[in-house]
Amino acid sequence: MAQFGFENDIHSILKLDMPITNAPMARWQRKASSSNTSALSALSPGKSANASMSSSKTPSKTPGKNKKQTPSKMGGDRFIPTRNGKQMDVASFLLTKENDPVEANNTTLATFQESQKAWSMSLNGYNIEDAKILHLGGKPLNAPEGYQNNLKVLYSQVTTPASSKKTRYISATPDRILDAPQLRNDFYLNILDWSSNNMLAVALHNNVYLWDATRGDIIFLMKMESEEDYICSLSWTKEGNYLAVGTSDCKVQLWDVELQKRLRSMGSHTSRVGSLSWNDHILSSGARSGHIHHHDVRMAEHHISTLTGHTQEVCGLKWSPDGRYLASGGNDNLVHVWPRVQEGGAGNESQAVRCWSEHQGAVKALGWCAWQPNILATGGGTSDRHIRIWNVNSGSCVSSIDTQSQISSLVFAPNYKELVSGHGYAHNNVVVWKYPSLTKIAELNGHEDRVLSLVLSPDNSTIATVAGDETIRMWKSFELDPVKKKAKDRVAKSTSGGIHQSIR
Repeated sequence: MAQFGFENDIHSILKLDMPITNAPMARWQRKASSSNTSALSALSPGKSANASMSSSKTPSKTPGKNKKQTPSKMGGDRFIPTRNGKQMDVASFLLTKENDPVEANNTTLATFQESQKAWSMSLNGYNIEDAKILHLGGKPLNAPEGYQNNLKVLYSQVTTPASSKKTRYISATPDRILDAPQLRNDFYLNILDWSSNNMLAVALHNNVYLWDATRGDIIFLMKMESEEDYICSLSWTKEGNYLAVGTSDCKVQLWDVELQKRLRSMGSHTSRVGSLSWNDHILSSGARSGHIHHHDVRMAEHHISTLTGHTQEVCGLKWSPDGRYLASGGNDNLVHVWPRVQEGGAGNESQAVRCWSEHQGAVKALGWCAWQPNILATGGGTSDRHIRIWNVNSGSCVSSIDTQSQISSLVFAPNYKELVSGHGYAHNNVVVWKYPSLTKIAELNGHEDRVLSLVLSPDNSTIATVAGDETIRMWKSFELDPVKKKAKDRVAKSTSGGIHQSIR
């Protein structure tokens, strides 16, 4: 029994349900005593109500509530982590001066506005007061003098160099019109050519006439013996002293223009010769049979080689300005590029360098670029109507455009780096294109029938067009500025001079 009594005493000692005499005051007791004390101190006049608050360890209200959101000191708050220091200075100035009298603020406000303008100019490059989304009054803003970062200027009235460049005036009326009676209206013939001596040759049925563009004189050169025969093609030598004439009786004639005398008649074709092109002493001729013949005019046996790439009439034939390639276009819709003729005629000139079949119509219009000798422009007939620009070196088509009209001639005008095209059905006009973008610059209208041929004057300032309406029109559309013309003449004089071999 004594053992059980001892255990009961131990359990009674370890029990925690009895009050603890030396323990600290409970939280609810502290709150009750603090509320009673504050009520009593509020009734007693001699004691401050803040004494109990300061003596109390636990505040009566949750911290953070009823607390002002404005920070006690300047420099930024916890809601906006980054803020310009100058903006805070402005805000502080406005807050401190808003309750001051208006008279006292006049001078300080002016000072503030000046400093604000200076800050805006240094930070943004312009006065922020003038930078509005819709600026209805005043001139457009310009960058301040000496300011380098023009990207921060909102807009400017100063024109860019591209927009300030004036486009030249191109007259829509021809400078001169010549009558061309009995003109043969045949798309496949090449009956107009302009020499380096400023002589324009034109074939009127079976006659050849020359027009001296310098003096305005008209010279009758030759007439074929048979009335049934007609002139099919004309081509001047580089020197401008001799004229090659292709005829319908399968001949190629050479004429001395100064003496008005026929030097020789070369027969090698079996059909009419509709296209001619010179390369020094080599004369290339294209016929209706599809054959192209090379003639060495210095030799008695003039026929040195034959090119057989076309199956129908060769209506376009042009040597490149550097003499490396011969371009040919035919009624079979093909374009061939042939290599230079080797000395003596022994070589691979009978193999075409390039052959393009993209055109869907007869290719008569051929034009080599004077300042890029590897660039060739070709134009298709009525069923194609496309101008295509080719890179002969790579064989790729650089660009193309649909002109919506039959193309009979193409000429590059070097004075302004432009391309000129002559058109038949349905527009019957001349179009000037910017190269290489092929954007249309001007249209020259006036012909009442299709334009058959188009040639450029030796000074590259005028184009002559002959059409089925039996007129030849001169369009003075590419005149250089006087300053550029003088510079070009000086360069031409410095590079001119050389020995030219005549035809014997």
